[in-house]
Formats: sequence, C-alpha cells, structure tokens
Amino acid sequence: MSEAVLNETSLEPADLPEGSPERLVATYLRTMEARDFDRAKAMLAPDFSMLFPGSRAYTKLEDLAGYSKGRYKGVNKFFERFDVAETPDGHIVFSIGTLQGQWLDNTPFSGIRYVDRFRIVNGKFVEQWVWNDMAEHPKFQR
Repeated sequence: MSEAVLNETSLEPADLPEGSPERLVATYLRTMEARDFDRAKAMLAPDFSMLFPGSRAYTKLEDLAGYSKGRYKGVNKFFERFDVAETPDGHIVFSIGTLQGQWLDNTPFSGIRYVDRFRIVNGKFVEQWVWNDMAEHPKFQR
C-alpha cells in the first residue's frame, strides 16, 4: 500500500509516479474536468459503472455530465492525497481532497470535501464510487 502525503498545493498527475494507479486516477479526473470524454472513455473497462451521492448510478460519462449541468457551471478537484491498495485483480485507489468551482448563479465555491474510490483491473477503471459534502453546502440548505 502506498500513500501520497498531504500537500499544501494540489497534487497533479506529473507529481505522481509514472505508470502508478494513483497517477492514472489523477489523469482520469483531470481529463473529466476538461470534458475530454473520448480520452476518458479510453481509460474505462466495458462494464464501467459510477455511483454518486443519492444512489445515482451511471454507466455513461455523458449522463453524468448532463446531470452536473443542472447543479454547477464547473468544478475541479484539489487533490490532497491518494491511497492505494493492491488487490488480487488490480488496485483500489482513493482520491481524497476538496471540490472548488462555480454554482449556476456564478457564485464561487471551494473547500467541499470529497472522496472518490476507484477499482482498476488490467489498467482500466471498472468502478468509481463518489462521496462528497456538496449537499451540506448552504446553497442546498434552502
């Protein structure tokens, strides 16, 4: 098991070991932020699935992006650390940090905690589970 140390600046893919599972996760997440779905899809196993807060499940990146359009204009992740565990068929990687971005009304947000759990088999993402505190933000406390 390896762990990237807590950092005052966001870790970036280039900060992580070449070919490592944590670098693959960081690269995928930055690719998704850029909405480069073709490149992101190349990183996914055919049976890839995502589970987001509220039990929202997706198998297509475009469906996730469509849902997000109704919540915020943009979001990116501040990567604090990555925890990696080796499994018999691949790796489990946790990406831990905070979200920052812009609500639909152009108000900025930051510091919203998140944890993403990825299962990687044969160098491809099989599943992603997401937890975050976005629903706890005052924008959702109306």
